[in-house]
Amino acid sequence: MGAGNRVLDLLFPRRCVVCDEITDRAGESVCRKCQNKIIYIREPACMKCGKQLKSEEQEYCKDCERVRHSYIRGTALYDYGSMSDSLFRFKYAGRMEYASFYGRDLYEKKAKWLSVVRPDALLPVPIHPSRKRRRGYNQAELIARELSGLSGIPVNTALMERIKKTRPLKNLSHEERQNNLKRAFKIRQNDVKLNTIVIIDDIYTTGSTIDSMARVLHGAGITEVYFVALTIGRGI
Repeated sequence: MGAGNRVLDLLFPRRCVVCDEITDRAGESVCRKCQNKIIYIREPACMKCGKQLKSEEQEYCKDCERVRHSYIRGTALYDYGSMSDSLFRFKYAGRMEYASFYGRDLYEKKAKWLSVVRPDALLPVPIHPSRKRRRGYNQAELIARELSGLSGIPVNTALMERIKKTRPLKNLSHEERQNNLKRAFKIRQNDVKLNTIVIIDDIYTTGSTIDSMARVLHGAGITEVYFVALTIGRGI
């Protein structure tokens, strides 16, 4: 660590992205006691959505066995339960600085996956303008820009917009989520010259948001749609 960074750490000590206490490791974003609290998604994982599976014999989670998704494949970094408090602060408490850690961690763990997919652009899930005004930022866009800076894959925020103010998806059933997201997204560009898109989101639960966006992208002539999620729930 350079002298300048050491001074900054003394003047503005970093807070652990997991517990939000001042980190006891100079230059690091995770404190010692939280090092082993982050649960990463590992194999076996669902071959469609990337959810953690319990058995090597399984290929797909129960959700992906019963639902026909509109995207090709996705992957995720963290188990949602282990990072839910961190993500809450990132989205609702202004902890925008977490994006740097998330983006770097995503790149280190998912660079190989991205090199296989070879996307033309990263597309952060758009949020409604009223929500962005209230929050001040789009959390998915912050993650996408950090990942873009490390991977060299461009971010495209001009391609799609959210035109419908949807209800929070957390407590909705799969059918309610689908109805809630109908006509929620719109392509902004008339002449889209992209073939492969990776959607970036902070949470993947049932895939309703990704599916809704994928269908709109397909309608614009984009044939291959993938996703990368920062966190994901457990598969069954």
